[in-house]
Amino acid sequence: METKRLNVDINVDNGKSYAQAVDLLNNGEVVAFPTETVYGLGAVATDEEAVKKIFAAKGRPSDNPLIVHIGTFEELENYVDHISQKAKLCMEAFWPGPLTMIFKAKPNVLATSVTANLDTVGIRMPDHAVALQLLRQLRKPVAAPSANRSGKPSPTEGIHVEEDLNGSIPLILDGGITGIGVESTVLDLTLDMPVILRPGGVTKEMLEAVVGPVSQPSHTEQNSGKAPKAPGMKYTHYAPNAPVYLIDKEEKTIAMALETLHQKGLKVALLAPENLSHLAADWFFTLGQKDTNEEMAVNLYHALRSCDATTADLVLATTTSTEGVGAAIMNRLEKSAGGKWYSADIQI
Repeated sequence: METKRLNVDINVDNGKSYAQAVDLLNNGEVVAFPTETVYGLGAVATDEEAVKKIFAAKGRPSDNPLIVHIGTFEELENYVDHISQKAKLCMEAFWPGPLTMIFKAKPNVLATSVTANLDTVGIRMPDHAVALQLLRQLRKPVAAPSANRSGKPSPTEGIHVEEDLNGSIPLILDGGITGIGVESTVLDLTLDMPVILRPGGVTKEMLEAVVGPVSQPSHTEQNSGKAPKAPGMKYTHYAPNAPVYLIDKEEKTIAMALETLHQKGLKVALLAPENLSHLAADWFFTLGQKDTNEEMAVNLYHALRSCDATTADLVLATTTSTEGVGAAIMNRLEKSAGGKWYSADIQI
């Protein structure tokens, strides 16, 4: 299959590109497109055969549910049984935006592959001009996980999608670099107290300011082996080819780790803030100049992907606090590393 990557810069006439994407979606194909978080790989969410093509292209486990994207508020009631007052408050505050809400799904409307045979569904309205234009022109719900091979770092540029899925999908709408850099927050509103199933760009603090108390289980608490209600809860994600180890953001600790690993004859890629670029890593990939969580979120996936262009034996990734969007960053880092932290006696 030939994969086309079409530039949809907002400063040019993209009518033909959108028409091509809409035609493909209406004909049961998949299309990659940018959102404000990462690039998504979309198919019409009511078309079972089309949705199966997402799983095939990504190599994604079939028990991992998909998020449904809509372009207007009015569409929501077509797919969910009840919209609570808390959901309405969240929609008013955070849509369009990086918040996915879990609702009870209307039966026999969405493809069973979307919900992974659960009675719930995650829905969001993305805050990106390309995504909204596509959804509003299509006028159908689009199921869209991140547009990468399953388990690999999510794509924040069109070229990342092409690197992973070239020859597997027909079209990539390339809208440039995404803004936030980590996937949407997933909030379960089917419980008495809302629960964050996946931290993201809308933080616990932001949600509590709107709807009151919100629960945010730790990565370990979420990894309970139950059927996942949301993407990213069960499987190792966001990982480059070389094994990733987490390490505290302390210069002396990192310097000693690099010395120990080099004595073992191992080549190391270091993901860290710019102020640590002088350390003796074989490859250094910045997580940001200013060392803020917001900047780290934007740079994280690009840095993880860059590791695959090296011959590193392992990757050391510095950690951060769990305040604000830091919770999302640490969630992704823990999954990328499979929970592994650096120690002097590691064996590669």
